[in-house]
Amino acid sequence: MLPLFVDSILLDYNIGQIMLVGFVLTTLGALPLKSQQVIGLNTILFGVIFVLTPSTLMPSYYLFLGLTLIVIGPLVYVTADG
Repeated sequence: MLPLFVDSILLDYNIGQIMLVGFVLTTLGALPLKSQQVIGLNTILFGVIFVLTPSTLMPSYYLFLGLTLIVIGPLVYVTADG
């Protein structure tokens, strides 16, 4: 019953939208840790995932989002206090 429910919800969205929601939820989940390094690593990881996902599964502007996250992630990580 549960897999059918999840499938019926996910059929309306592409993989880019699902990954974007995942990125937002993991970032919100990492905020209570108050670690800028964790946020930076999360940003880098999702940037790589967006870049490596085949373009046939999602629109091409998610590739540019991934490239942007790959640039912003190390900046956030390096500027962390430690």
